[in-house]
Amino acid sequence: MKVSIGMRIQPGPWGGGNRFGMALAGYLKAQGHEVTHDLSDTGIDIILLAEPDHRLKISAYDHGAILRYLLFVNRRAVVVHRINNTSEARDDPEKKFNQYRIQANRVADHTVFVSQWVLERYQASGFGDRPYSIILNGADHRLWCPNQQEKARQSRLKLVTHHWSGHPNKGLDVYQQLDNMLAHPPWSEQLEFTYIGRLPEGFTFRNSRHIPPMTGEPLLEALRKQDVYLTASRHEAGPNHVLEGALCGLPLLYMNSGSMAEYCSGFGLEFTQENLAETLTRMIAEHGHWVQRMERFPYTSDRMCQHYLHLFEHLMATRQEVLGMRHFWRSPRWLLRTLLHRDRR
Repeated sequence: MKVSIGMRIQPGPWGGGNRFGMALAGYLKAQGHEVTHDLSDTGIDIILLAEPDHRLKISAYDHGAILRYLLFVNRRAVVVHRINNTSEARDDPEKKFNQYRIQANRVADHTVFVSQWVLERYQASGFGDRPYSIILNGADHRLWCPNQQEKARQSRLKLVTHHWSGHPNKGLDVYQQLDNMLAHPPWSEQLEFTYIGRLPEGFTFRNSRHIPPMTGEPLLEALRKQDVYLTASRHEAGPNHVLEGALCGLPLLYMNSGSMAEYCSGFGLEFTQENLAETLTRMIAEHGHWVQRMERFPYTSDRMCQHYLHLFEHLMATRQEVLGMRHFWRSPRWLLRTLLHRDRR
């Protein structure tokens, strides 16, 4: 099977989408399949549309390029569109982000959403009755794994979070709330907090530790030194930062926003800004129980990639039926507009 993953894989730290592309490409190659990141091969079986906005550096091609490939090169290629973000995370009340991806989705034969929550956001934006799957994200458990040496519990419970982006939706207001709590007993005697990542210009923590963004082994070692993973991120489609912390064996503290409950439920405690103090008290008391639960955290990249491979194999086995349901022919204005829109990078 020949698979084209529509991502320009970036070296170094780049975000969850980039890590997804690397993981899926590596897994498919290990299973004996051919992987490319462009549309130059005339015999592609599966095209994965990963980012239709060609202005973004990670986008290898958009839906217009796929449409031209289907019309003029290879009509038998099956198109899968992975949707991993929403207007809500972009502070886009007019839902332009969602609508653009729904328009791009017309070229797709099957759509993958990275959570039930993302699916529901797109259904509310007009996704319609189209074939889809939900495949939750996963992180590399060969890298993100607990320290095999038993870690001695310190007098203070160590909380940590990490974010590549400094966007307000990442939860800075809650981290600042916690930082203020740490100025006074009993919190100053029971907890410490480390924030890894970017901060808004001019902002500093008073009672917490700040470490600039890290990735790979340095980040792994920093996470392993901690006891609990805290995230106050809102509107997350599929929270990769949480997966990395959880696979390092850290129990989770999370807000019920976006897809968080889908990924975190059963592996820590949900909190709100109003009950943060109460929930922290519970985590201090129950920490040992939750550490044991983390051994069963399931969201690995292998699990994720297996689901994608099974989907691709199913689409190949039913290719004639899938191609028979292709519907972009029914939208001549969209067809013409998309054909005329060129990726001019």
